[in-house]
Amino acid sequence: MPYWKAHSLAKPHANQLDLRKGDKVVATVELPGVPAGTAGKVLLANGFNWFRYRVLFANGVELGDLDGRHLEPTGKTAKRLAKRAQRAAKT
Repeated sequence: MPYWKAHSLAKPHANQLDLRKGDKVVATVELPGVPAGTAGKVLLANGFNWFRYRVLFANGVELGDLDGRHLEPTGKTAKRLAKRAQRAAKT
């Protein structure tokens, strides 16, 4: 549920991850100090046109400006996003 009305020019790219603070993710590519497959937790989610995230990884490395090119949701986060995609496909 949005807490604010998005600007009329803010048009997110198709298939962007829509994560929230606290969501669980995994790195899908090698990142500085983070091997691919490392689990992490979203610390900050921001952006209007480009959704990007700051993530604290299990190995203690914290990185920002990550998006769907770098991250994949896991656990309850993945289930929530899958349900949302199913609902969107029905409409």
